[in-house]
Amino acid sequence: MASCLKAIWILRSQRVVFGAAQLLWFGALISELTNQKEVTAWTYNYSIKAYPWNYSRAFCQKHFTDLVAIQNKNEIAHLNEVIPYYSSYYWIGIRKINNKWTWVGTKKALTEEAENWADNEPNNKRNNQDCVEIYIKSLSAPGKWNDEPCGKRKRALCYTASCHDMSCSKQGDCIETIGNYTCSCHPGFHGPECEYAVQCQHLEAPDNGTMDCVHPLAAFAYGSRCSFECQPGYRIRGLDTLRCIGPGQWTAPLPTCEALACEPLESPDHGSMECSPSSRAFQYNSSCSFHCTEGFLLRGADVVRCADLGQWTAPAPMCQAVQCQDLPAPRRAQVNCSHPSGSFRYQSVCSFTCEEGSLLVGEGELRCLATGHWSAAPPKCQAVTCSPLLSPQNGTMTCTRPFGESSYKATCQFICDEGFSLSGPERLDCTPSGQWTGSPPRCEGVASVSTSKVRCPALVASGQGTMTCRHHGENFGLDTTCYFGCKAGFTLTGDSTLKCKPSGQWTAVTPACRAIKCSELHINKPTVMNCSNPWGNFSYGSTCTFHCPEGHLLNGSARAACQENGHWSATTPTCQEGPLTVQEALTYFGGTVASTIGLVMGGTLLALLRKRLRKKDDGKCPLNPHSHLGTYGVFTNAAFDPNP
Repeated sequence: MASCLKAIWILRSQRVVFGAAQLLWFGALISELTNQKEVTAWTYNYSIKAYPWNYSRAFCQKHFTDLVAIQNKNEIAHLNEVIPYYSSYYWIGIRKINNKWTWVGTKKALTEEAENWADNEPNNKRNNQDCVEIYIKSLSAPGKWNDEPCGKRKRALCYTASCHDMSCSKQGDCIETIGNYTCSCHPGFHGPECEYAVQCQHLEAPDNGTMDCVHPLAAFAYGSRCSFECQPGYRIRGLDTLRCIGPGQWTAPLPTCEALACEPLESPDHGSMECSPSSRAFQYNSSCSFHCTEGFLLRGADVVRCADLGQWTAPAPMCQAVQCQDLPAPRRAQVNCSHPSGSFRYQSVCSFTCEEGSLLVGEGELRCLATGHWSAAPPKCQAVTCSPLLSPQNGTMTCTRPFGESSYKATCQFICDEGFSLSGPERLDCTPSGQWTGSPPRCEGVASVSTSKVRCPALVASGQGTMTCRHHGENFGLDTTCYFGCKAGFTLTGDSTLKCKPSGQWTAVTPACRAIKCSELHINKPTVMNCSNPWGNFSYGSTCTFHCPEGHLLNGSARAACQENGHWSATTPTCQEGPLTVQEALTYFGGTVASTIGLVMGGTLLALLRKRLRKKDDGKCPLNPHSHLGTYGVFTNAAFDPNP
């Protein structure tokens, strides 16, 4: 290198005439020469000739590592000291990429802490200054940076990295420093060159087990891996594989081998379980057998055994209720079912109610028996109808039929022609018994009167109803029109608009507001129902409470209210058997031999029960034992019954 530098100095400082051969030799020599300032590890280099930025980088990558990547201010001071002054200065390895200044060698963005721009730089003059020069030995800004157009020619300031493939024993990251490099060791290694592996505690095989280890670096050192297995009849408790990780620790404690046992089993619902041996330890080779109670079938294996892998030969079985056929709702009916053991299975109870205007034919409640059959055939709902009516002579009849073809709850209103008056009821209703509320009326002739004196009877809105009238002249005089409506929970029966005719009669009878009906509630023995009906049985505002006799538990809501939409707020509950009731106790005294004794004892128990009830209710009994529905266990509350 000294001879090369000397040749360059001679070439520059003396004007010598050379022949063609000598010129070719010097040209080849100059094209390959660079000047360099060498430090122990990291070497800085620069080109003699000036090039554009892209060519300068290609030059550095070909002969060295890359354009210099400056790491700190000390390195800048070092470069400013050892690199000679050059009027056009030097290119360094920073370039604007995606509008960000980036170190091209590491592809990392320039941080604010590492910036060393000259005053008022970078200024991006003429919008094309995307490369960076360093002012080596500048009098005004030594070592500072300036953005420049990449096409300008400057010397290439290069570096040769000191790190190599085997630096840091391939067990750490090599970090370049000025004149040297340092090693940042990976986890599990230490030493100047990361040449030492961290040691873990020596391991031994657990009792009743074996251990197999792999040591890539040293025995029980970082990276060592040990796997464990247990002898037949034992299973491993803990991790079956451990690794030595930094700082000198295993990934988990040493595992142990414990005797095999299967998971504990429980008797199935509605069934029983017997196991041998009776210790219920559920160890290897123990077995359990299963049985179901009446009305339930075993689903699964009836006997299971604890196998050598600590698992049962089959899953624990279940006792599933016997299945009955699905019950669809008959026409004009609703079905309300409770399924304590599954949909339409043993002990399911379904009650049937007919829509308003229909009668139930058959059993109102069906139970799914242990045989898989229902206690009776499904019932039917039969429509209620009244006999047809004809319009009266010299009059008209207007009817409303809310239930279509069924005449139940049909309402017919009668109006006579001009000059005739009605003899009989203005309105007839079809009752649940299939009969009209009266006989059809007739229209009889009347004498004519002056229309100026016409006046219709005054109208009053029915209970829970509203009325608004528009009068022409006198109140309720000729052509007066009245409009009717109902409050929430009530529905209008009849015409909503009435007009005063010249005959002094209204175009229709005054409409009524009737409470919206909910479906009739039916209960099953021994449930007790107590209802208040302010607007009629099972109508809007009706409230029913439910109770169970002593020894039974209520399954469902204790209260249901008829809402304004015609639906109950809850379904009818049932009573489930609990402890022995008084009635059951009395059955023990029946029979021909002890009939007299049974009557005496029964009377005694009944007296005790009454005494207990009086004590419990403080002498107040809210139940009226006479049912207005004629059904066992259904009572009305005398305090709320509108028709006691």
